[in-house]
Amino acid sequence: MYSTLDMIPPIRSMRERQNPHPVFGAYMDMRYSRNMARHDAREKVIPTYMGLITQIDDQMGVLMKFLEERGLLETTMIVFTSDHGDYLGDHWMGEKDLFHEQSAKIPLIIIDPSQEADATRGTRSDALVEGIDLAPTFVDYFGGKVPGHILEGRSLLPLLRGSTPPDWRKVTFSEYDYAMQDVRLKLNQPIERCRLFMVFDGRWKYIHASGFRPMLYDLETDPQEYVDRGDDPECAGIIARLQAELFDWALHPSGHITTPPEKIAAYAENQLQVKGGFLIGIWDEKELDAIKDGIAQRAKM
Repeated sequence: MYSTLDMIPPIRSMRERQNPHPVFGAYMDMRYSRNMARHDAREKVIPTYMGLITQIDDQMGVLMKFLEERGLLETTMIVFTSDHGDYLGDHWMGEKDLFHEQSAKIPLIIIDPSQEADATRGTRSDALVEGIDLAPTFVDYFGGKVPGHILEGRSLLPLLRGSTPPDWRKVTFSEYDYAMQDVRLKLNQPIERCRLFMVFDGRWKYIHASGFRPMLYDLETDPQEYVDRGDDPECAGIIARLQAELFDWALHPSGHITTPPEKIAAYAENQLQVKGGFLIGIWDEKELDAIKDGIAQRAKM
């Protein structure tokens, strides 16, 4: 079906191999990367890969026909996505293990059959979204209440229906752990220091690698991600900003997984109710009277 005539050249530069970031260099030296960097390997793998894509496309047609014949197209939300891409020799790599666009930027096509989505049908959104947004989207679509204390993603229904919330995320995150790979041995890294974190703001892609300097790519001036500016002094401010975003993200996971915010707020308020018995932390009657007065004032608001 496909031959080498259908292939496009690999996206890579010799500059990437000159003094690369240690983690990137270790991945370029992995056996599967060395193999996929070879032209003869790519000429065998990529036409086959293209055939698999066509097979998926054909099967999507089978699915759509099935839904149409049963009158389900008008009531079924359809999501086409993936968990990651594949380098296929781009950036001198194989597999999926870093955060170049070939791996991290995955397809996301959503058909929302409701009339509210008619205005955006066939359009493309540049909003920053993550895989964790899908579960809240499904809950929201079926009329449920998204439990924000459990699910860290956000419903995509507003985007699908033509309105981007003003507080929509300004950066997106991804993470990876290479502790079980040969890369850890090549880098002589302890198991607990093999974490990689990516922060992307739509232009700058920052990658934190435990134990090493960061990586940084400017997708506006360098859309192919050939130039790592992680050690460029001129980018120190950008690195600091994205590091702060990563730090803030790490500090605010959805940690109250058994108790919703409303219950926490009610519990905190309940601690101020004086019900007799042993009153821990209250020194004397004067302080107790002040607490009661405060409760009475809040009740009037």
